[in-house]
Amino acid sequence: MTSRSVELAWHSTLELILTSILLFGVTTIVRFVVGASPISRAFPQIHVELLIVGAAVGVLLTALIKSPMGKISGGHMNPAISLGMWRFGVFPASGILRYVAAQLLGSVLGVVAARAIWGRVVQQPPVVYAVIQPDARWSAAPLFLAEAFGMGVIVFTVGYFLSVQRLAPFVPWLVGILIGLGIAMLGTQTGGSLNPARQFGPAVVSGHTDKLWVFLLAPMVGAEVAARLLKTFQNRGQVLTHRLCGTKVSGEPLEDPRMASARI
Repeated sequence: MTSRSVELAWHSTLELILTSILLFGVTTIVRFVVGASPISRAFPQIHVELLIVGAAVGVLLTALIKSPMGKISGGHMNPAISLGMWRFGVFPASGILRYVAAQLLGSVLGVVAARAIWGRVVQQPPVVYAVIQPDARWSAAPLFLAEAFGMGVIVFTVGYFLSVQRLAPFVPWLVGILIGLGIAMLGTQTGGSLNPARQFGPAVVSGHTDKLWVFLLAPMVGAEVAARLLKTFQNRGQVLTHRLCGTKVSGEPLEDPRMASARI
């Protein structure tokens, strides 16, 4: 294997671990906020519970992106983000399938781990492995549009922030806030997945695979459209990194390539 292949294999492994932690955390949060617990008894209103879930998931996601593993792999934990980074020209095509496979497998492992630790309560209603079940009034077409639009907004905004040196360090917080808002605002309607890996593990483990194709495909379409839109406004070379931490692996600030070229 070449050094590049070894590096991609290592980074993919980190993505698997990160996504496992994310889905373990998501399932755990749902178990203690929506499932039977002092929190659900204190806040029985679903909108309040979703606000708590969104805030908690947002903080968790931000922490994982900023973690040492996140700084190395990029902290994507989302196939649509990986696709967007490839379309921006800062992530290798050879890494797409590896990252997506790692993220989807990590999703399953995270849910299985939550079931093993928290027991049967995770598989029983209302937790049901934290699987997203959109309102029955949402057919496949509007659900597809909502997921694609939501992911498109995230990819477009993240791509823009990464292309501006002073904004790049704020990307972890941006991602956490956008995902948290998506959960809080869309939770009772579409479910607010905005990540193929977020729904894949819970759906596979629970057996609730209805409309799973929408949750897998729509965010990818949204990411593709968003990347194309952003590239019409900006030169592809302006995007600085595929790492959502917005810094170098060492934690040092990124350097604007235009400034570097000016000194040469």
